[in-house]
Amino acid sequence: MTAPAPATPDDLLLRQAGRALLIAIHSTQRSLKLYPVENTTVQRALDDLLGHAVALCRLEGVVEVSLSGDFIFLNKTRLRLGLDNFAAFSGFVSLMKGAGIGKLRIEDGVTRREWQAFLSALGELPPGGEPEERLEKLRQRMQKSDVVRLEVDAAGEGGGGGGDGGDGDESLERAKRTYSHGVAAARDVMQGVRIGRTPNTRRLKRAIQLIVDQVMENELSLTGLTTIRDFDEYTFTHSVNVCIFSVALGKRLNFDRLQLYDLGLAALMHDIGKARLESGLLNKEGVLDEIEWRRMQAHPWLGTLTLFRMREGEELPYRAILCAHEHHMKIDLSGYPRPIRPRRPGIFTRLVAIADGYDAATTRRSYQNEPCEAEEVLREMWIKRGRGFDPTLVKALINLLGIYPVGTCVILDTFEVAIVAGPSPDPEQLNRPVVRIAIDATGGRIPAPGQLTDLSIPSSDGSYPRSIVKVTSPDRYGLVVGDYFI
Repeated sequence: MTAPAPATPDDLLLRQAGRALLIAIHSTQRSLKLYPVENTTVQRALDDLLGHAVALCRLEGVVEVSLSGDFIFLNKTRLRLGLDNFAAFSGFVSLMKGAGIGKLRIEDGVTRREWQAFLSALGELPPGGEPEERLEKLRQRMQKSDVVRLEVDAAGEGGGGGGDGGDGDESLERAKRTYSHGVAAARDVMQGVRIGRTPNTRRLKRAIQLIVDQVMENELSLTGLTTIRDFDEYTFTHSVNVCIFSVALGKRLNFDRLQLYDLGLAALMHDIGKARLESGLLNKEGVLDEIEWRRMQAHPWLGTLTLFRMREGEELPYRAILCAHEHHMKIDLSGYPRPIRPRRPGIFTRLVAIADGYDAATTRRSYQNEPCEAEEVLREMWIKRGRGFDPTLVKALINLLGIYPVGTCVILDTFEVAIVAGPSPDPEQLNRPVVRIAIDATGGRIPAPGQLTDLSIPSSDGSYPRSIVKVTSPDRYGLVVGDYFI
């Protein structure tokens, strides 16, 4: 019998913080039952509860407390029960089960008022009734009290807690949460810089950790989500996409986890200088005039200044500052800003520049209504070395994405239309990716996420049932690529 792996310091810290949170919830609930809300005991309990919740959110970003039988999990870590906290744990489990709750989700920014409203609503639930009915009544009361940073689900809703993972749907759900958390963190930092407030990078670093962990576990689940390019939130989704591509490339280059964290941070903040530019310039439709273009070219050094200011009191790697400054220089230094003396952009910069160029070219923006097809962008990056990208890293990007990158819309020789879902599992057959059939041979639409098909698997006679004929635009068929990954 294999002995369980010893707990890491992070696991021990998480378990300690989780136990403190559950004890605080139990104590606050009891205080609210015994005393009016104005009582000093209740107020002190609420303060204590908020403090533990804030500490956990800083540590984990988003916190999910879930039940699996009589076991309690905090995110994916099981909380151990001891004699000294038996009453609190038992009370918490009874409270959750009595209201039909299988999972409690706590988001960063939860307020004292929300905790009070949530626990008061729990205590006021009438006895009796089915768990589903009680949960629905609780949700209605929470909605009426404007509780938005605490969410409750029944057991099994939104993916199980404490599972081992590996299931496709659960992996995709985790990837979606990771992507959403990254966009929210990028938005928070950029908006903070825009209004002149020095942002706290703690939430940003947690988002990077989630992205790195997800790429290490299943990079395809995240690279698929980069096809969700929200025009209205381009600045934020672009930063997250560049982060995902950069980390995935770093993984292919055998970067260790700490290097991937630093690379992800540099990638997510490479365009932070744009937060110092006026929105009218960033969102202008059409070609920029000479004065506007010079102003746009200022964003690398504006980003450098911003990150230098943020570095005071923060653990911000210098390579992130260099990346913000260099990512438009090009390896032949023909880009901007022009250096005073010869230099070679660092490896982080060269990785981020490739990810930045690829995502920008394949995305619709205010001045680019028709994005380029992904396979055309990769071909041009490889053939036209004058674009200033490191050719070795361009090749690594092609190996990562395949000849037909994730999200490419293709026509098959069977007259079906498909969306590329991933590269071929056979590295010798990059022209035969995994696809999702979106439109059948008769022209009928197949509901998303479509029929998953590996084009590299031959029939019994050795021939291939399906082959790609050409790339096409999903708009011609009314397809929204993002629907096949969410």
